[in-house]
Formats: sequence, C-alpha cells, structure tokens
Amino acid sequence: MSLESEGAKGAASGSVWAGTIPRMDEAGDRVVGSGALGRGGGPGGVRPPDVDASLYLHPQTLARLGSMDLRAKTIVEGVMSGSHRSPLHGFSVEFAQHRPYVPGDDVRHLDWKVYGRTDKLHLKQYQQETALDLIVMVDCSGSMDYGSRSFESASGQGRKASPDGRAYWSKFDHATAVAAAISYITLQQGDRVGVVLFADGVRTMLARSSQRGMWRQVIGALSTHPVREATNLARAMDQTLARLSHRCLIVLISDLFEDAAQVRKAMARARHRGHDLIAFQVLDRAETAFDFADSAPFEGLEGEGRVRVDPRALRRAYLETLEGHLKSIEKIMLGFGFDYQRLSTHEWLGPALAAFVARRNAQIKSSKYG
Repeated sequence: MSLESEGAKGAASGSVWAGTIPRMDEAGDRVVGSGALGRGGGPGGVRPPDVDASLYLHPQTLARLGSMDLRAKTIVEGVMSGSHRSPLHGFSVEFAQHRPYVPGDDVRHLDWKVYGRTDKLHLKQYQQETALDLIVMVDCSGSMDYGSRSFESASGQGRKASPDGRAYWSKFDHATAVAAAISYITLQQGDRVGVVLFADGVRTMLARSSQRGMWRQVIGALSTHPVREATNLARAMDQTLARLSHRCLIVLISDLFEDAAQVRKAMARARHRGHDLIAFQVLDRAETAFDFADSAPFEGLEGEGRVRVDPRALRRAYLETLEGHLKSIEKIMLGFGFDYQRLSTHEWLGPALAAFVARRNAQIKSSKYG
C-alpha cells in the first residue's frame, strides 16, 4: 500500500509527503528525524519546455501587486538612483543633518541661515536615495517536492497538470510563485533582482539586473524541478554572500526543514554582513495537520530511506515535534530582526502577500528610517 493509493488522505496522485517527523526504527523506538519523508518526485534539475509565466502569478495575486511597495528595513547601499535610503551622505534628495565646515568643502552647500544665527559655518548634508538589490533564495531540495493540493485547484488557470506532468501542486511550486510575485513587485519599482536556487549548496544563480527581459529570466530560472538532495542552508548562504559586494534585501523561501542550529548559523552570517532578510516558510496542509488515516510506507526524499508507520499512532508526537521546530525557526528569525511569514500551499498568495507587505511597510514608515 502506498501513500498514493490509500495512505494519504486528500493527497493528489503522485504527490509526496515531506517533513520533520518522529519515526520508528526497527526496534520500535521513536526517532526524531529532520529529513523529508514521502513518496513521488521526478528527475532533478530538469527544466520543462515552453515555460508560461502566468503559471506563477494567479490573477488573484496579480490584482494585489500593483499597490504593493517593497522596501528594505535596513539602510541599503546601492549603485544607482532609486527609492531606498542609503547609508552614504551626499548633497542631494533629502536633508539629513548639518556638519561643521572644514577647509576644502564646497561652499555651495553652506547653510547661511545657521551661520547668521551662530556665526559658525556649517554644511547641509543630505540622504541619498539608492536602488534596492533583491536576492531571492529558493529552496529546491528534495523535501520541497511534496504537495497534497491538486495542481488544477492551485494554478487557477484550468490546468490539470504542471508542465512536467505532475497532478499535484508542490511546496516548490508555491515557493516559485512567491519568488515570482516578489520579483515582479521589485522589477516594477525599477530595482534589481537576482535569483538563487539552492539545496545542498547553490545550484543556480541569476545575476542581479533590472533590465527589460529580466522577468522572463527570473521565470526561466525558477522553472526547474527539485533535486533529491538534502538542504544545507548555511553553505548556500555562504556561497551567496560571497557574491554580494554590498547590502541587499534577501528573501528566503523554504520549508526550513533543517536543524534549527544550522538555520541560526545561516541567519547569523546574513546579519553579520548587514543584510536585511525576509523568511517565507512554505508548508503543505498535510504536513501541519498530519491527518493521514492508514498505515503506509513513508519514503525520505533526501536520502532517509523508507519506513512503514501508523500515522494515527504518531500524530500527537509528530505535531508536538513540528510545533516545537516551527517555534524555534520563528524565534531565530525574529531574534535577528528579520521578518518571518508562514505560508500554506492551500491558501492563495495574493491576500497573504498583500497583508505581509502592508504590515512590513507600515513598520518601516514608523521606524527611524521610514
């Protein structure tokens, strides 16, 4: 009996189940695994033909993108004029502060009103505006290949299967839809976007750009299939940061089914380098509910092997373990001052993204740098 036939309540044919679950070893002792358990999948790294960008942006999502604005919470550095504050002081755009005049300064920027009041020479300094560089990091490890929602229901385009023939909407499908939406917002603002696909390390890296045609390049980079490899977020973050010469906004999209200590290590490195970060944790409803009814074999998507379990006997322990892991991940993200949002593959992206971006922008505007 497989998960496809009897074991996965509500699961689409060919779907997989992935998660950090308690499982039983041969002696009957409970073992907490941090891998991905499930069934299904396909060849890794295969790009389907004739990519359709509309697949990644449902009309309900598009309708909410026009009014969104995405800004870096941290002061960012840029290389061209844009709409985001820079830590560099210049003489343009918006007044920031005064500083005493020193010989050699340009006298055109002297504030004569201050001189008239204090009889001392001071220069006006202004806050430069710079463009935002967005780096979208998408997890394409084996656990992201799980999905229990039908592709037809999730795509909203009347499609019964994905371009590569799957009848289920995976976490990776949802993650790429999030990445496409965030990239769309950013490119509409005239800012630069780069894309990183990672598993055990960086698998694909698309250089940052805001040029015409970048949207199609983003969609092309996202139109891959998860690989049957474990997640190594710390290594992928190191490889990504090594390519960044200035501060950026990093959007991390993953199920984050990895040891919490490794996630903390990756976040510490991003914070140390001064980057802002938004973490979207994508989960399937079957993972959070664990409402499987029948005993079935669960197969690891990241090399953990196969084990037969009775889901009803494990449900309570599993949910406790999962809840503990999710709380740890949220605490890590918020502890570093990063934004964190949990997303479900069974919910439309538009409302969730609109609410998140609106809340983030409200926080930015009320902060020191808003």
